[in-house]
Amino acid sequence: DLGFISAFLLPQRFRCPATAVDTSRVLVVAMEPIPGYNTTKQILKEGSGPEIKAGSQATVHATGVVKETGKKFWSTKDPGQQPFSYQAGVGKVITGWDQGCLGMKVGEERMLEIPAAEGYGSSGFPAWGIPPGATLQFTLECLDVK
Repeated sequence: DLGFISAFLLPQRFRCPATAVDTSRVLVVAMEPIPGYNTTKQILKEGSGPEIKAGSQATVHATGVVKETGKKFWSTKDPGQQPFSYQAGVGKVITGWDQGCLGMKVGEERMLEIPAAEGYGSSGFPAWGIPPGATLQFTLECLDVK
C-alpha cells in the first residue's frame, strides 16, 4: 500500500496521500534469467570494457552468501584475500557462476542467484559453510578480461 510507504518511509516533507504518489519514476529491477539455466542475474552497475566470453581469462571480485541463512561464506575483499581469476565458460567453476558471468564487461557489477543444482547441489560445500541444497547469491565486479 503506497499510503503506508508514504506515511512511514518518507520524511515528513515528502509525504503525500497514496492517490498522489507518482509511480512513473519508481525503478524496480528484477532478476533476469540466464538463457538455458535457472541462475538469474541483475546488473548493479554497467561496465564499459571488454566482456567475458567462453575461454577468456576473467578476474573478478566476488562475495558469496547463502541465501537461506544470509551467511557470507567467501569474499575476495576480505583481509588477506585477492581477486579471483578463472577461465570462463568452460566448466572450471560451478555452472551458475560459469554461465552467469558470461557477457560481463570490465567495470560491471552484477548479482547472481544460483540455485543448488547449478551450485554445490545436494552435497553443499561444508568446508565453506554451504549447506546441502543451498541457493547462492554472489555479488561480482569484473576487474579484467584477457
